Amino acid sequence: MLLRRGDRGNAVRDLSARLVSAGACEAAGDVFDEGLERAVRAFQEARGLRVDGICGPETWGALVESGFSLGDRLLYLAHPMLRGDDVAELQHRLNVLGFDAGREDGILGRETDTALRQFQRNTGTSADGVCGPSTLEAIKRVSSLAAGSVASVRERESLRSPRHLDELRVFIAAEPAMAVLATSVTKALRFVGANAVADSSGSDPGILTAEANRFEADVFLALTNSGDPGARCAYFASGTFRSEGGLCLAIGLTESLRTVLTKVDDPVGRTYRFLRETRMPAVVCEFVGSDDRETRAMLTSKVPEISRAVVEGLRRGVEEPHGDEL
Repeated sequence: MLLRRGDRGNAVRDLSARLVSAGACEAAGDVFDEGLERAVRAFQEARGLRVDGICGPETWGALVESGFSLGDRLLYLAHPMLRGDDVAELQHRLNVLGFDAGREDGILGRETDTALRQFQRNTGTSADGVCGPSTLEAIKRVSSLAAGSVASVRERESLRSPRHLDELRVFIAAEPAMAVLATSVTKALRFVGANAVADSSGSDPGILTAEANRFEADVFLALTNSGDPGARCAYFASGTFRSEGGLCLAIGLTESLRTVLTKVDDPVGRTYRFLRETRMPAVVCEFVGSDDRETRAMLTSKVPEISRAVVEGLRRGVEEPHGDEL
């Protein structure tokens, strides 16, 4: 579903009502006007989404998830997995209490289930993996003991023993327009010994992230040509958590790309599906020229230079993690 300026009807009314609940819009209506577009952009910016003023699947999903607060419903490991702000809050609380729930991505997977059961066993609560009233009461009771996110500490500690690029499995997801660059990067990674695969089919991000997880990649790289003019690298970051490994990759790629491109923005924390649903350090690289002609030129004449820079950036990110930036 795509909703944009000029649309009208019940779907737009539902969208505006959810934006009202999220605090991004003052009143609900059934016309997607300029004011509603501003509200969508504000919500996208606040949630770390691509800011385009269009309500697509990622924006709609984030709106639905924003409607859940911890305690609104029972939380447990389910298929499909439960998602929402209430899950992210549970993950954050478990992490600061020393029970490693993994990245605070709002997706209740096995890491969160394991941490929840460990917490329940340690507090004398029924270890059934269901976060209900009794478990929430126990969380509130011991919250004063919180010291810091164990998931963040784990990620930081893992960076103290850097790995070599030639030891890693790298999964590359690319938009069809980026297929030539993806192929070039894949070949360059294989040349230095990395086990690299690429998918430039343009499949849904959920399908590609599932592929990367099944491949058990050590690093995930997405190549896109959407966004504002220039180049930028995004890593996963929510309101309470950031991927330290993803940040290191983004920093390394940014530094390297600046040697071959004139405009490369600083790394940014985002919640794109590519970053949120992958189980390994991940980065999204966006390449856009000032106009279509410059974009096409970038993706043809500069492919060799960009691909070498990408490989060098990945090497820096995994072999020379920026401890001073963490």
